[in-house]
This record gives sequence, structure tokens and C-alpha cells, in this order.
Amino acid sequence: MTVKIGIPRALAYYAYYPFWKEFFEKLGLETVISQLTTKQVLDNGIKEAVTDACVPVKLFHGHVLDLKDKADYIFIPRLVSINKEDSVTFCPKFLGLPNMIKASIAGLPPLLDVRVDLKKGKGELFRICYRVGKKFGAGIWNVIQAFRSGLKTQDRYQSLLNQQYTPVEALRIIDGGEEAPLNSSEQDLRFAVLGFPYTIYDKFVNVDILNKLRKLGIKVLTAEMVPPQILLQQAKKVPKNLFWNFSNQVLRAALYYLDNNKVDGIIHVTAFGCGPDAMVDKLIELEAKQRGKVPFMSITIDEQTGEAGLMTRIEAFVDMLTLRREMS
Repeated sequence: MTVKIGIPRALAYYAYYPFWKEFFEKLGLETVISQLTTKQVLDNGIKEAVTDACVPVKLFHGHVLDLKDKADYIFIPRLVSINKEDSVTFCPKFLGLPNMIKASIAGLPPLLDVRVDLKKGKGELFRICYRVGKKFGAGIWNVIQAFRSGLKTQDRYQSLLNQQYTPVEALRIIDGGEEAPLNSSEQDLRFAVLGFPYTIYDKFVNVDILNKLRKLGIKVLTAEMVPPQILLQQAKKVPKNLFWNFSNQVLRAALYYLDNNKVDGIIHVTAFGCGPDAMVDKLIELEAKQRGKVPFMSITIDEQTGEAGLMTRIEAFVDMLTLRREMS
């Protein structure tokens, strides 16, 4: 019987899923993804998570619960760092995620808890993969082939993002689906919708903000659509790196869009109760004010976010920028 590896559709899923899916399946394992977020998934997570957790972490608990009876193992990597930048790591909740899950939810299948800290040097990712493969009886050559295939799939995923597909659209293509339509050439206004990937691309928790903007005639650009090498160049514009990986990505994307006349407005989607998010939000606001050209709006989401109130704010922002363009 094929071993099933459960992967929660939350948090790091939107960044690194293509690599791990390909790697596991080339080893002869089956990957099982939790369902799309629903109210029930979120409510289940809220019941299990600690009260002061941010909504993405509560949601992660719900996705783990969804996999409870569907997988033989649940893959929850302990993400520390995925690059060599000094002092840059993931949010502490990422580092402690396996422990949080073990302490909160009883009766789970074994957790596949691997520590990913690529600051340890060249070849560390392969060493991690080798240990995982060895656990499931894979030989060194099988691990090498699976590792190379995973990297190739991740590169293809990044290429699709660079072509301005969202992660959701790119994942659909990699899984063999039809190529989703890109932003329409008829769209006039351009908005950068920025935030951590797990808040931007989970359409339930953010009430489908990207598609709602597109229906209003907005061309949507996100942080993931900026190639990593260009994002890294933006680091020179700030006196010091932030401590967190996704925070740097969002801030650098904002600077890129602000300084290259790429967008007419910026919307930052933040999660209530997230400390790194609050800092990034203020920094983007200050940078936008300093330049004085691109209007900025912040939207905070939590488990109580209502569609009506959010749409009122979005429509007002769109109307304001439409009028501004007509008057210019």
C-alpha cells in the first residue's frame, strides 16, 4: 500500500509545495492536500489553536485536522531559513509549528517534522531530502533523482510566477490543468496587492479580494510576480533587513512597485494579531507617503472579516483612483 503524505493547504504551501509534492511522488509516495478553506475548516482550527494565535495559524490547525484521517504522515517542516541572508528567518510561529500542532491536536498520524535551515551551507537541502528519503527506504540514487525533479518543478513554478500568474494559477498549471487567463489587457488601473502568500491567496480568508478587484477592472500584481533577483536588489533601499523572510519579500515588492511606476495603488492585506505584519504595514505606508505618488490602503483580516464592509472600502478606493486618473 502506498504511503500517503498529507500537506496542509496553508502557510508555506503557497511558496514551496511544488518542490515537496514532486519530491515525495518521485520517491513513490502519494501526496494528499487538505481541502480548500471553508468556514468549517476555519472554525475547527479556531477551536484547537491557542486563543492569541493569528488567523493563518488558526487556519493551519484546521487544515491539519482535515488531513487527520486521510494521510499516514502529515508534513509540517520546521522552517528556519531558506536563504543565506544574515539574520533573516521565518516568523517564530513557523519555527514552533510542529510543537504547536502536537500540543493542540490529539490522535494525529505521525508528523514529518524536518528542520529546514539552509544557512547551514551548500547542499543542506539535499541532506534534508536524503534523511526524509532514507526514512521511507529510498536509496541515494532515488533521492538524487527525486531531488533534481523537485528543483526542476519549483523552477517551473517560479517561471510561471514571473509571467504574472498567481501561485494558485501556477499550481493548477503544474498539476496539469488548463492555463488560467492572465490579467486582461483591457484592465486599466493597476494595483499591487501585497501580503504574506497565505493571506493573499486563500480566497476564503480574504473574501476573494484578487478576483473581486479583477471584476472591477483592476490589473492585480503581487509580490510573487517580482523575480527574486529583483526583490533582492530592493534590499539596498532600506538601512537594514527585517528579521522575517516573507516580511522582506512584501516590503521589497512594495519598494519595487513604488519606484518603477508599475502601479496606481497599493493594497496591503494584513492578518490581525500578526506582529511582523504590523511592522511591514507601517513601513509601506511611510514609504508610500514619502514618495507621494501612489495611494496606499491597508486591509486587516481575521476570522470575523465580512465581505460587505471589505467591498465598500475596496470600491471606494477604486472609485477614488479612477476619478484621479480622469482628472490628471
